[in-house]
Amino acid sequence: MTLFILLACLGGVLVGLSRQLNGRLSISTSPLIASFWNHAVGFVVLTCLGLFVGSLLPAGAAAAPWYAYLGGPLGVVFVAAGSWAIARIGAINSALLIIGGQMVTGVAFDYISGVPGSLWANAGGIVLIVGGMIISRERRKVDRSQ
Repeated sequence: MTLFILLACLGGVLVGLSRQLNGRLSISTSPLIASFWNHAVGFVVLTCLGLFVGSLLPAGAAAAPWYAYLGGPLGVVFVAAGSWAIARIGAINSALLIIGGQMVTGVAFDYISGVPGSLWANAGGIVLIVGGMIISRERRKVDRSQ
């Protein structure tokens, strides 16, 4: 279990780092170009890794429903939107809004799927994330006025 927790934390660090790098690239170019290069380089790296490790095209891939492949186009929108947002509202607000959106979506999916959990605890987590964003914004307003 500890390994999975560490992998999830590493994933969070890498998402934050990726957002920063794509945000920097979108300032130099545009969010669309930053998203393009993110996915082009990622495709090359993933293809090389898949060819090296093997099983790039597993036997059951053709049997998957069409909507199972929507993750790619949604990822393109996510990367482009994140690249645009981070350059305009900063890393903290971008991260909090992304995490807040993930929390709301996760709570909704769990509720629809009938996954047991505490709606109040989940709602409390969402309130804390939004509260953190509001406090962050207020601190920046105070810092700018001084």
